[in-house]
Amino acid sequence: MECSDDLRRMDITMIHRFLSEESSWAKGIPLDTVQRGMEHSLCFGGWSEGQQIAFARVITDHASFAYLLDVFVLPEYRGQGYSKQLLEFVFRHPALQGLRRFVLVSSNARGLYQQFGFQTLGKPETYMEILRPALYQR
Repeated sequence: MECSDDLRRMDITMIHRFLSEESSWAKGIPLDTVQRGMEHSLCFGGWSEGQQIAFARVITDHASFAYLLDVFVLPEYRGQGYSKQLLEFVFRHPALQGLRRFVLVSSNARGLYQQFGFQTLGKPETYMEILRPALYQR
């Protein structure tokens, strides 16, 4: 798989379709919301035979904090190590070196993320959130 962080190469149609129709976390997300999110994030893609098959993005201040999200490999390409290849590419990115905190929210693939050093929150009582899970279904 070939990986890139070139936003111009990203297949926004495929990314939006997956997030809005197949993901468990962004069902119904509008296209313009996906586009704005991508424009203000570091985006990473994976390609096989010229077709984008994987995506991830990172929201970061490039200094001390990063949030990994929207990680996926298209279903028909899963189980072939592509997610690991994509994450290895993400974690080598120059803007993501030396960060104090790197977080993600995941209900699955925990074993994959643990391979990259992620652990459960050390002090979950210190984290707070505003969560609007049905925001895109309005």
